[in-house]
Amino acid sequence: MKAKFLILAIVVCSIAKAQNIDSLLNPVTVTATLQELPASKTGRNITSISGTYFSQLPIHSMDDLLKYLPGVEVQQRGPAGSQADIVIRGGTFQQVLVLLDGLRLNDANTGHFSAYIPISPSEIERVEILKGAASGIYGSEAVGGVIQVITKTFTAKKNKEQQQVQVQANAGQYGMLGLNAGAFYQKKQTTIAAGILLNQADGQQQRGTTGFYKNQTASFSISHYVNQNWRLAFRTSYDKRHFSAQNFYTSFKSDTAKETISGYWNQLSLSYQKKQDQIQLDAGYKQITDLYAFNSGATPNENLSKLLQFAGRYQHSFSAKSQIITGLQVQQKNISSNDRGQHQLTQTGLFLLLNQQVTEQFLLSGSIRLDHTQNIGAELVPQINFSYKTGIIQWRGSLGKTIRQADFTERYNNYNKTLVTSGSIGNPDLKAETSWSYELGMDLIANTHWRISNTLFQRNQAGVIDWTPTPYNQMPRKTNLVSTGTYALASNVASVNVIGWETDLKYLNQWNNGKKMMATAGLVWLDNKTFDAAPSFYLSSHAKLLINSSLLYGTKYWQLSGNAVYKIRTAANATAIGAELSENYFLLNAKFQVFVLQQKLGCYLQADNLFNTSYSDLLGAVMSGRWVSVGMQLNLK
Repeated sequence: MKAKFLILAIVVCSIAKAQNIDSLLNPVTVTATLQELPASKTGRNITSISGTYFSQLPIHSMDDLLKYLPGVEVQQRGPAGSQADIVIRGGTFQQVLVLLDGLRLNDANTGHFSAYIPISPSEIERVEILKGAASGIYGSEAVGGVIQVITKTFTAKKNKEQQQVQVQANAGQYGMLGLNAGAFYQKKQTTIAAGILLNQADGQQQRGTTGFYKNQTASFSISHYVNQNWRLAFRTSYDKRHFSAQNFYTSFKSDTAKETISGYWNQLSLSYQKKQDQIQLDAGYKQITDLYAFNSGATPNENLSKLLQFAGRYQHSFSAKSQIITGLQVQQKNISSNDRGQHQLTQTGLFLLLNQQVTEQFLLSGSIRLDHTQNIGAELVPQINFSYKTGIIQWRGSLGKTIRQADFTERYNNYNKTLVTSGSIGNPDLKAETSWSYELGMDLIANTHWRISNTLFQRNQAGVIDWTPTPYNQMPRKTNLVSTGTYALASNVASVNVIGWETDLKYLNQWNNGKKMMATAGLVWLDNKTFDAAPSFYLSSHAKLLINSSLLYGTKYWQLSGNAVYKIRTAANATAIGAELSENYFLLNAKFQVFVLQQKLGCYLQADNLFNTSYSDLLGAVMSGRWVSVGMQLNLK
């Protein structure tokens, strides 16, 4: 165990001399304020990771990347993008909003699909992670934080010419095969990008089955500057994932589930910019088909969810120090299911945001949003952030209200079946979650290589939605239930208070002789108190202590990269299936690559779960042991 912690310490504790790369330590972001600002001036704790860094780490999918980023807890159920829940600051997996170039990806059916990013990795310009409340701009789900994927096509500047081709292929144990390929082309006013991501394996042995997966993503995007002021951009993508889902949702011995999730994503963006004015119009359509079979003898659940959304935003700069932004967002959600029935829901949000540079050192940002949900009503959601710089220290703080509306699974799960003898039961009378979030932080950019961020945060929540064991005689609806059944009812937990501390570190260095190093690390400590006698599931599943990190060190001829995570959480067990959730675990992935042709072509050896740790992120969903693969990577510019 000492050796493992020594490796983790090496990841985050390296100091060297190098050139000034402050812009990478304090990158320009848009997620917190909708205006391009250095991260330190937003008043928020933001992590920004470039797509280039993504391609060099020992990962296979988007949820693999997020799992090792500072402050983000990813509770994986299966490998290589099969399924994962995203948790930030001790919330539930539905309390994180995921955006793709400004549009919402969160599925109307369930938050379990939030980590399905329907684009190829080669399209990613950067990933921005905003920790903490953001409902004042984005509305529902932006409780624990916001993850936004920003792509090359939708951020391309005019009058540039560049071409890039990326290909990565790998093969490994248990029938593993993978392909990640993409191309990017830009000439003056037009930009085109396309790519595919394929991951499949027979899988490691489980109870009576194997943890197989076959996941496929294909995407295409194009943008064009019509003239000096107007730009039009479009994206279409297809995503399909077929995998073993044994004990993903139950702890029954008879569970040998398989699941297939396929979907389409289409996005259209029209933007205008001239002098002090900017206009952004976005439209998106998402369709997801979910086919879940509990075992070979069960009738599969068939769910078709649809999300149609529109967003409009206007920004006016009164001066270089004062900007006002106003916007309208509309979502129409639909589901057609043999399990949940047929339902439709419309959500509308209108917001106003002001960014004001009060002095050279002091910036203030405030927003207010009126959010309305069909048949539920309206919520007024305010937020205020500040940032103040003194020497090499940037102080920041935030106060805001957050909301989250229940999804279709929480409202109608098992409502349309003839007879339900056990399982999770939806509740259509669920109210919206509300909370108040407070944080105070300090960023230190000690020199041109290090950035250290510390944040103290608290969230006081009311009416949090979770699944609680409920006897038959207390069920609000008994139509298709039996008196001897065992049920978990979706309920509004009375109140939950979360207090925590997070520390983020980032180190960057580049030498004249071609050597480079980048390391990130994060520590999160959480204390979660639930003021309700009824136990709940997801509120108690997050880590009490989370340490995650990544390291990249390379020369002209070779490169070593690694990811590590250590967590302490509440132990649990399910004796019926022999499953155990250990109190803690340590996980390390490693990748060693040798370059030829001036770093254009590389061959690598990768080991996932190097120490062969036996672990689960969620009780019953057993994760893979050590998995070794080899591959090649081609980069042409």
